[in-house]
Amino acid sequence: MSTKNPPRLPNALRMGLLVTGLVGLLIGALAWFQVERERTTDLDEMDRRAYILAHQMAYSIQAILKLPDKEAAVALGSTLEGYPPLIGLAVYRPDGRLIAESHDLVEFSSELKQTVAQAIKEPKDLIKTLKTPVAQIHIVTSVIRAADGQTEGILAVVHDLTEVMARAKNRRIEFAVWSGILLLLLLTVVVVGAWLLYDRPLNRMAEWVRQLRTGDVDEPLPVDPPVARLATESDRLAATLLAKQAASQKQARQTSPAGPVWTHNRWRAHLTECLHGSHLLLVSHREPYLHELQGGQPRLVTPPGGLVAALDPIMRASNGIWIAHGAGNADRESADAKGRLMVPPDDPSYTLRRVWLSREEEHGYYHGFANEGLWPLCHRVHQRPVFRMRNWEYYVRINRRFAEAVLQEAGSDPAVVLVQDYQLALVPRLIKEVRPDLVVGLFWYIPWPAPEAFRICPWRNALLNGMLGADLIGFHLQQYCNDFIETVDRLIDARLDWEHFSIEWRDHISRVRPFPIGVADRNKHRAPHDVVLDRHIAELRDRYSLENLQVAVGIDRIDYVKGLPERFNAVARFLESYPQYRGRFTLVQLGVPSRMHIRHYRDHLNELEALADTINWRFQTAAWKPVRFLVGQHDPATVYAFMRMADIGIVSSLHDGMNLVAKEFVAARSDLDGVLILSEFTGAARELIDALIINPYDTEQFAAAIHQALDMPANERRERMSRMRRQVEEHNVYRWAADYLTALTARSAAESE
Repeated sequence: MSTKNPPRLPNALRMGLLVTGLVGLLIGALAWFQVERERTTDLDEMDRRAYILAHQMAYSIQAILKLPDKEAAVALGSTLEGYPPLIGLAVYRPDGRLIAESHDLVEFSSELKQTVAQAIKEPKDLIKTLKTPVAQIHIVTSVIRAADGQTEGILAVVHDLTEVMARAKNRRIEFAVWSGILLLLLLTVVVVGAWLLYDRPLNRMAEWVRQLRTGDVDEPLPVDPPVARLATESDRLAATLLAKQAASQKQARQTSPAGPVWTHNRWRAHLTECLHGSHLLLVSHREPYLHELQGGQPRLVTPPGGLVAALDPIMRASNGIWIAHGAGNADRESADAKGRLMVPPDDPSYTLRRVWLSREEEHGYYHGFANEGLWPLCHRVHQRPVFRMRNWEYYVRINRRFAEAVLQEAGSDPAVVLVQDYQLALVPRLIKEVRPDLVVGLFWYIPWPAPEAFRICPWRNALLNGMLGADLIGFHLQQYCNDFIETVDRLIDARLDWEHFSIEWRDHISRVRPFPIGVADRNKHRAPHDVVLDRHIAELRDRYSLENLQVAVGIDRIDYVKGLPERFNAVARFLESYPQYRGRFTLVQLGVPSRMHIRHYRDHLNELEALADTINWRFQTAAWKPVRFLVGQHDPATVYAFMRMADIGIVSSLHDGMNLVAKEFVAARSDLDGVLILSEFTGAARELIDALIINPYDTEQFAAAIHQALDMPANERRERMSRMRRQVEEHNVYRWAADYLTALTARSAAESE
């Protein structure tokens, strides 16, 4: 049985009715305001007349009130009679007794009596407008006072409002007639204009899109769109379709039987082909290995963070140079005079060049501008960004220092430079100003904000200028690419090519592309029943009283974007809704302290510890806690053991560019078990669609997802994890690096031919 859509009004008529309705409301509001203002003016004039009359008669009435009632009534005589529009006057004793009144006031005696009684009770002058069965009247009661301020009597002045109200009614009718004529003319003009300017060209445009979709036409748009932005949007649509087609073709080639999965060796061979003899230089704020003094001796430490975890396998296969901030307190002693050393120590594969910063410089550039300014600016987590001029000056200075280190390491040789993330946004332009021949790429790991949000930054144009020094700017998602180009479009006078997703600025072209980053499965060849792993898991279960418990694990830096309060509250709500899991389920949260120099991060950690204590106090028993909040640096073996132990992995970020922890969890589950609960606000949610996707702000949904994960049949868990592992394996970090480097070097190779 088919149903037909109800007939729709033509767009021009709908627009005409909308505009006419809005204008009609405006005119009606103005007309009402004007009529009311004029009516108020008439009433004010009547108030004024009544008060003048009352004050004129006050002295004579004050003398008459000293007489007995009968003599006073005779003395008042005809002075109380009225004339249009004055109906008349009335005089009362302080106890409310009527002395005398105009004979025309007899029919309003009850209304007058109530008003006079109120004036005596207050006691003060009163103004009232009353509607009676006979007429609408205006009453002013004036208190007659003796020299000592005592009330001697009440004078009531009564006017007829019939003429005033009739005049207001006539004005409303007049306004309604003229408004109707005006709105009818406006409707006609808008309908005709909308049809000529919008309906006709839009219908022709819709027909062209239909023909383009079906392949019946390959000509340009035959009409100028009625809105200029439609031309830009059509370019974007075409560019997106072309990009998807190209990506599909590329994926088809890469998933062919000849080599569907990118590996360390395949990446190394591909790197040689792309570099054509150039050096590979990678620049980031965070270093892959740092040295800390422990017991008077330097000890190698691997810093936390997705960037380091993703890039270290890439650099191991490159024999390149990684330039980064030397943050360890034993870093200087572990490097040579130029800050260089070979890493990793157990298998030296590439050079680490450390850049030295003072504590004040690090605080201003990194903790200040980068993490109190750009970080909250780019994440939709309702944290206000802080911008200080001094921090910006440090940011410029340190970006220049990193650029100088790149130029030193490159020397006079050709090189490909990979600049990483938001801390070094100015470096591409600084490099290009000295060595325009170098191939420079910038990858932005965090989300890119909407143009309206980015406008908040006082040095927005300087940041864009720095970024547009790169030959290729990469983001995780196409959405961030679109937002970036829109930001450039609104803030600087650059030339945009939506078809090729490129920006021309200061005689330099920067391309903008999405490259969703992956992970390297460093545990791929570990046996699922490795004795060492099993022993480590048993030790952890015993240490934290996790025996015979179903475990959910979270692994995050202590950061407000990671959604840890939402995660803890979801666990509490889960235990409220499903009390049968009390004593059977525990969340283990591995929290890595981060940016503790920033007060908001210290406060956030304190709030998390207090929240975990509150939940534990509410639900715990002598042998069980619902939340194990383990704050500190956790070695890779411990992290891996918790991932393999867990029944559930939870990633509840409020906003994240990608979130590699989600992919690391999937990569660790070679046993094809476990369930991933994943925030819809992460880039990973676009790829790991077999996870349980949740809105971390929705506590009820979050708690229900925990229950669903724990109650999920084994075969469903296996099928979901198998599909996610296939996705992670095929789109690993080697493939990401290959795609990025291919796109970066392709144009430079073409230009050199």
